[in-house]
Amino acid sequence: MSPVIDRRGLLRGAGRAAAGVGLAAWLPAWAQGVSAGIVAPLPSVSGERIALRIARQPLIVDGRRTDAIGINGVVPGPLIRLREGQDVTLSVTNGLSDEDSSIHWHGLLVPAQYDGVPGISFPGIAPGATFDYRFRVRQAGTYWYHSHSGLQEQEGLYGPIVIDPADIGPAAYDREHVILLSDHSPERPDAIYRHMKLRSGYYNRQQQTLAGLIAGRDQRANARVDWGAMRMDPTDISDGTGTTYTYLVNGHGPRDNWTALFKPSERIRLRIVNASSMTNFNVRIPDLPMTIVAADGLDVQPVTIDEFQIGVAETYDAIVTPDGARAYTLVGESVDRSGMAIATLAPSAGMVAAVPALRPRPLASMADMGMGGMAGHAAAVRGIDPTAEQNASASLATRPPAPAPMDHAMMDHRAMGHAEMPMAGMDHGSMAMRDFSHAPTVRKSPGVATISPMPVDRTDYPGQGLDQVGHRVMTYRDLIATQRNPDVRAPSRAIDIHLTGNMERFMWSFDGVKMSETMAPFALTLGERVRVTLINDTMMAHPIHLHGHYFELVTGKGDHAPRKHTVLVQPGGKVTWDLTADAVGDWAFHCHLLYHMAAGMMRTVSVRPAGDAA
Repeated sequence: MSPVIDRRGLLRGAGRAAAGVGLAAWLPAWAQGVSAGIVAPLPSVSGERIALRIARQPLIVDGRRTDAIGINGVVPGPLIRLREGQDVTLSVTNGLSDEDSSIHWHGLLVPAQYDGVPGISFPGIAPGATFDYRFRVRQAGTYWYHSHSGLQEQEGLYGPIVIDPADIGPAAYDREHVILLSDHSPERPDAIYRHMKLRSGYYNRQQQTLAGLIAGRDQRANARVDWGAMRMDPTDISDGTGTTYTYLVNGHGPRDNWTALFKPSERIRLRIVNASSMTNFNVRIPDLPMTIVAADGLDVQPVTIDEFQIGVAETYDAIVTPDGARAYTLVGESVDRSGMAIATLAPSAGMVAAVPALRPRPLASMADMGMGGMAGHAAAVRGIDPTAEQNASASLATRPPAPAPMDHAMMDHRAMGHAEMPMAGMDHGSMAMRDFSHAPTVRKSPGVATISPMPVDRTDYPGQGLDQVGHRVMTYRDLIATQRNPDVRAPSRAIDIHLTGNMERFMWSFDGVKMSETMAPFALTLGERVRVTLINDTMMAHPIHLHGHYFELVTGKGDHAPRKHTVLVQPGGKVTWDLTADAVGDWAFHCHLLYHMAAGMMRTVSVRPAGDAA
C-alpha cells in the first residue's frame, strides 16, 4: 500500500514538532494543512462579444502574496464559454503600461490573423490598445488561452475555454468541473530564465549524492562514471521544479484546498488543462478510476485508467463517478516529483482526503538517451512502424497487424538495467551520442550536444517513472477517435524534424537551428498531406504544438487515429503524425515549455495555395 499523509494530521504533528518555532511553514506546500475549502467556481464570460482586459495584479497563493498578470482581475483568467457554430468577437485590451501583450486561443481553429502570435500572425497589442479577435467557432471541447508575448504566460496570463457542442455529445454527464493545472513562482520569469541559462540543474534539488551511492540508491558507481563522462545527469527530468514553483489548481495552491463538489451517483466530467509554463504532470485520483473521453478537445473512445501524463498545453476530459459518502484527492504530481498540485472532490465543503506521499523521482534511462533500438532493449523497439500505415483509408482487416504494445507496468526496468547499464562495452562507433550521420539534416553547432543514435517510437510508453506503478496508466496507443478521420489519404511526402538542444547550456532548437537564426519556414502547400516524424535528440520530454491545425497520430488506429494539436515527445523517442495543410497562413510551431521556446525551439509553418510563391 502506498504511504499516505493525512493533511490535518500532518499539520497537527508539524505544529507539535515546531514547538512554536514555525516548522510547519518550511514544509512543502502540498504537505501543509489546508483551509476549509475553496468551492467558488471560476468566473466565466460568454456571449457574442466578450471584453477581456489584461493588467498586473497581486495573486495570493497559499496565503502568500505574489505578483501576477491577470485578465478581468482574476488569475487564471475567466472561463470563456462558447458554443459550436457561433460567431464571437473577443475584444482584448492591454492594460499593461510598459509592454505589448497578446492572447493565443490554444487549439482553436481560427483565421491566421486572429491566432495571436506577435511577429507571425499579427503585431501584438500595444499598451493601452484594444484588438478585436473575430471568428466563427468551428469546434467543441476543452481548450485554453494564453499570452504569446515574452514570458507573460508564466506570470498568470492564461485561462480556460469550454465550447459546448451544437448537439449533445456522446459522453453523458451530470456535472462538470474545469481543472486548470499551472505552475507559479514568486521569482520573475526573466530571473528564472537567467538561472536556467547560468547553470544546468539550477532548480534540481534531487541530484544523486555520495550518501545515496553508499546507501545503494540510484545508479551504481560505474554507471555514474559513464554518465558523468558524457556530462549527462539522469536526474535532469525538469528544468523548472518545486524549488521555485508552487503547483496550482485553478489558481489555488495545495493549502487552499480548492474543492469540486458533487452529489451521490453523479457522473462528473473533469475538463483537465495543463496551463503550466514548464511542468508536465502525472494526474491521478487515488481509489477513483477515470474514463478518458476526449483529448485536446476532440472525442475519443472511452478508456478507463488510473493515471495519465499530461504534457504542457494538452487537455483531457475524464468522466468519474465518485462515491457520495467520501472525499477524494486529485493529484497533479510534477513529472520530476518535486511537488504536487492538489484539489479535493467532495460531497460537501470542508472535507479532505489523504494525500499520497511524493513518489521517488525517476532516473533517465538508456532509452531516454535515444538508445531504445539496442538489441538488449527489444521491449522499446516494439513500436508502430510508421511505414506500415501507408494508406489510412485501407481496411484494417487487410493491413498487417501492428506489433502488440508492451505492457510497461509488467516490465522490471531496474532488472533490465536501463538506468544502470555501464556504457564502457558499447560500440561507440555506432552509439556515439553526437554522431551527426544519424541526423544529416541537423546543423552541427554548440547548441546540439546529443544526437539519439537509435530513437524508437515511444507512443506506448506511459512516461518517466510511470512504467512500474502497478496500476493502469494511459498511453497514446490507448486513444482512438470516435469519428472517422476527415482526411484519410496517404501522405505524399515525409518530413523529419529533430528536437535538438544542449541541456548543459540551456540551448534549444529544431534541427540545430534556433528561431532567431532563420526566417525559412517549414513550407507546405494548401491541401497537401504530409507525414511528420518528430525525433527527440535530447533527454527531456518536449510538448510540441502546431497552431491552426490538428494532426493524426500514427499509432496503428488507421482511419480512427487520435487527432491532436499538441503531442509530448518522450526523451530519445519518436512520434509520427499525418497532417493535412488545410489553413492558409503562417503558423507558429514550437515546444510548449515556455523557456525552451524562448531559447529557440520554435519555427514557422507556412501554408500557401499551390503556385503561390509569396
